Amino acid sequence: MKILLIRLRLIGDVVFTTPLIGALKRTYPNAHLSYLVERDAAPVVAGNPHVDDLIVIGKSRGWRRVRDDARLAMRLRRERFDLVLDLHGGPRSALLTFATGAPRRIGYDIKGRRGLYTHRVHRASGLHPRHSVVNQWDLLTAIDAWPEPLPDPARDPVFMPANPAATRHTDARLATAGVTPADTLIVVHVSAGNPFRRWPEGAFVDLVTALAARTADRRIVLSSGPSDRAAAARIAQAARQQLGSAAAHRIVDCGELNLVELRAVIARSRLFVGGDTGPLHIAATTATPIVGLYGPTLAERSAPWRDPHLATASLFVEGLPCRPCDQRACAPGDFRCLTSLPADAVIAAAEQTLERSAQ
Repeated sequence: MKILLIRLRLIGDVVFTTPLIGALKRTYPNAHLSYLVERDAAPVVAGNPHVDDLIVIGKSRGWRRVRDDARLAMRLRRERFDLVLDLHGGPRSALLTFATGAPRRIGYDIKGRRGLYTHRVHRASGLHPRHSVVNQWDLLTAIDAWPEPLPDPARDPVFMPANPAATRHTDARLATAGVTPADTLIVVHVSAGNPFRRWPEGAFVDLVTALAARTADRRIVLSSGPSDRAAAARIAQAARQQLGSAAAHRIVDCGELNLVELRAVIARSRLFVGGDTGPLHIAATTATPIVGLYGPTLAERSAPWRDPHLATASLFVEGLPCRPCDQRACAPGDFRCLTSLPADAVIAAAEQTLERSAQ
C-alpha cells in the first residue's frame, strides 16, 4: 500500500501530525509512506523512521506557483497512491489531494472542497477546546476498520528525531560560549509569528533577568525567528544590564539556530519557556520541562502533546470574553490576552516547573 500525507504551512501544525504517522505505520507496517510538506517545516519529519519519502515544496507565488503545482500534480499522479490524507484542508492541499487520483482520498468536510475527496470527515467550525492532534486523528477514522479511535499522548506523543550531528555541533557552540555540562541551561523563545502571540519585550526582560539571577549555575539561551532577532538582542542586552557585569555572562549567545539545532539545544536544557509557536511544539518532542504562554489560543487545542508525566505548565489570562479569537483583529486593540499576563506569574511557573522536574 502506498500512502501520502499532505500537511502544508506551519511548523507546529506539522509537529501535531507526527502521532498519526506512527499510528499508520503501526497499523500498516509494510506500507510505503510519503509526506508532502513545505520547506520551512520539513526538518520536523526529515529523518522520521516511519516516513519513506519526503516531498518538500517551496513558497513560489503567482504564476510560478501555478506552474510548480501543475508539475507537482503530475508527479503525484505518477506515484499511483492508494490512500491520501489531506491533513491541512486548505484549497491548495485539497487540489493536490484530488490531483493524485488516488482511489481513497480523505479530507475534512469543508464547503467548496468536499467534492475533491472520496471520504469526508466532519470538522467543527470555530475554536473549540479540542486538541489539534485529535482533530487530525479524526481523518484516520475514515479508513475502513481503523482500530484506534482516539490517540493517547503517552503512547502517541509528538515526535521529531534527534540529530546526532546537530547535537555535536550545538554542544561545541555552547562550550565555546562558556556553558559546561554542570550548568542549568534554560531556553527562552522570545519570538512569535504575529503580534497576537507576542509577549511584551519588557516582560521577557523581567523573566530572563529573574531566572538568571536565581542561581550562579544558570545559563539562558534566547531563541527567536529571523524577524525577531533584533528583539532578542534587545532583551539580552537589557537583561545583562540589569544583572550587572558579574552575572551578565549567564545570558548566552550561541548564534542563530535552525530547527534541528534548536531541538538539540532544548533537549539538553532543563526548561523551555515560550509562546504558542513552532519552537514550543519542537520542545514538546523532547523530555524537557515546558512553560507555555497562551494568548488568543487555547492550551486545550495546542498544549504539548506528550507523556503527561513530563513537567508542563500552560499559562493564560482567564476571564477575557474576547479569548480565544481568530487572530485577524484584536477587538480591544491592546492584545490584552498576552500583555496582561504578568512576568511574576511566568517566573513563578518556571521555578515551580524546574523544581517539579528535579523531584
